[in-house]
Amino acid sequence: QVQLVESGGGLVQAGGSLRLSCAASGSILSSIAMGWYRQAPGKQRELVATVTSGGFANYADSVKARFSISRDNTKNTVALRMNSLKPEDTAVYYCNWRGLTSSYWGQGTQVTVSS
Repeated sequence: QVQLVESGGGLVQAGGSLRLSCAASGSILSSIAMGWYRQAPGKQRELVATVTSGGFANYADSVKARFSISRDNTKNTVALRMNSLKPEDTAVYYCNWRGLTSSYWGQGTQVTVSS
């Protein structure tokens, strides 16, 4: 089992910035990737950004050039720096840890961007 604890969500005005953090603990052997997904009310959960253990990052088109994902393999943490936030970024953001045969989710952290 892998436990994920997220922090850093909150309320921010449009154009502002937030930083999300996620720490993994438990039966961690190695992960293929860690990342962030989000789910807005009435919508499906969608990918925001992921980063592999080797440092390769992948972003949703909607957040490219605004968001930056980083990972510390020694601490089993992943962070998401979100700049130039827009009201459409409002959602619950979930941390994800993916291994060879398993995937785990955090409890989610709310990000609300006011216009």
